[in-house]
Amino acid sequence: MQNTPESSYELIVVGAGAAGMMAAITAARQGNKVLLLEKLSKIGAKLKATGGGRCNLTNTLSNEDFMARFGRDGRFMTPALEALDHKALIAFFAGIGVESHAPDGYRVFPVSHSAVSIITALEEEMARLGVTLITSTRVERLEHDGARVTGVSTEKQTYSAPNVIIATGGLGYPQLGAEGDGFTIASAAGHKVTELFPAMMPLRTKETWVAACRADTIPKAELRVDLAKAKNLRAKGDLIFTANGIRGPVVLDFAREVNPLLAKYGEVPLLINMTKGLNEEQIRTHIKNEIHKHPEQSVLTHMMTLLPESLCRELCTLADADPDTGFNKLEGIVRDRLVKILAWTPLTVVGHDGFKMAMITRGGISLKEIRPESMESKLLRGLYFCGEVMNLDGPCGGYNLQWSFSSGYLAGQLGKSPA
Repeated sequence: MQNTPESSYELIVVGAGAAGMMAAITAARQGNKVLLLEKLSKIGAKLKATGGGRCNLTNTLSNEDFMARFGRDGRFMTPALEALDHKALIAFFAGIGVESHAPDGYRVFPVSHSAVSIITALEEEMARLGVTLITSTRVERLEHDGARVTGVSTEKQTYSAPNVIIATGGLGYPQLGAEGDGFTIASAAGHKVTELFPAMMPLRTKETWVAACRADTIPKAELRVDLAKAKNLRAKGDLIFTANGIRGPVVLDFAREVNPLLAKYGEVPLLINMTKGLNEEQIRTHIKNEIHKHPEQSVLTHMMTLLPESLCRELCTLADADPDTGFNKLEGIVRDRLVKILAWTPLTVVGHDGFKMAMITRGGISLKEIRPESMESKLLRGLYFCGEVMNLDGPCGGYNLQWSFSSGYLAGQLGKSPA
């Protein structure tokens, strides 16, 4: 879809990702003449990669629970979710020919389990509505008179419009076009951009023993930050060890909390419970019960009722415990140390691979300068924002995509109350 462009529109949307396409469709459905500009040669590049290509659209949480997962700024989303919550989003896609379902009762996917079906449906709907799409075109500057926007300029042309929506995303996945264009454009127009951090990504650890444990996924692991000023930061989920650190859903979620601390302190100590929440006393009781049933078995064998063998061997090494002897034959101080490590295993995060491995960005255009009821700038009339370009990010599980669609839908109303 590459319509013949004109020079004047009622709305220009910058960025053809999830938020931008939703904004363009919403505005066009209200009869506005819409131009959608995308710097890549194809639309929806990052959307295509979402959920490993399966496209986890949203989830089934209530709006209150959904917002809570975004932290202290989550309530900023209230008007957007009231305008388009997960039920309305499911209905929207059904209306353009894409049925969806929640196989686990929580995460919502298109029935096809393919992001391509989502992108194709959005593209066809934009074509039906007459949205003008121009790809391979980078917006270089926002045009305005100091009070309101008047359009945008690309390398080759200036397009006029009294309304502009910035939907350029963040810095995550630079190979899919993320270069922070929206931050540059917004800053030049006077908006504050908060400090930016990569998020939703694997983490590297100081400890090298993790490399010996790559074969196993640890379910329901709990991670917490072992810093006095961040004791309340914790997360729970599946953990996977890598050649140089940790990954898995719990790590992807927790990286958004850890990386700002890493930038501040240089390294972040973690404590990890991998025994499904058992504390030291419960672990002792568990091992005593195993000893009672199988008195002849080794420490390693008893530990393997809780954790995989490779991990048990590494924890024994950390505790200076002989894995092949009996638990009661260990020195008391060694037994205590082993139980302590089983309850909370220490790991130290020392790095990550930067934005090239980040699915999302933590930080963005300051929410204080955006009206939550419309997504309009408080500084320039007619300027709107939606999606990841704003300083609001959530965990894995359809949160960020729902936010992109909801904020795009609200921005596309151009200040009018949603129908």
